[in-house]
Amino acid sequence: MVNVALQVRLEAKPGKEKELEEFLRAQLSYALGEPATVSWFAVKFDDRTFGIFDAFADEAGRKAHLEGEIAKALGQRAGELLAKPLAIERMDVMAAKLPGNGEVPDSLG
Repeated sequence: MVNVALQVRLEAKPGKEKELEEFLRAQLSYALGEPATVSWFAVKFDDRTFGIFDAFADEAGRKAHLEGEIAKALGQRAGELLAKPLAIERMDVMAAKLPGNGEVPDSLG
């Protein structure tokens, strides 16, 4: 069951596109180690714009993720890789299709 999510938009500095892409791919191992992260995606919108979308069962899981290794790594490398500050959006999940089921979040009952 997922109830809350995050969307993060990242714009690479000119010449840092490949490095940012490789950095994001490398974060999968951290996401796999986060039991409260139900789903995690690193995406590419265009040559310079990337994103992360992840979903959680509850606010505690989202908070744990925001305090986890991916957030720490992003904080350490942001100045080197990003053209502008991260744009982090918090959202409530209204409905979700995950492997094996279709769900309506607890909050919508």
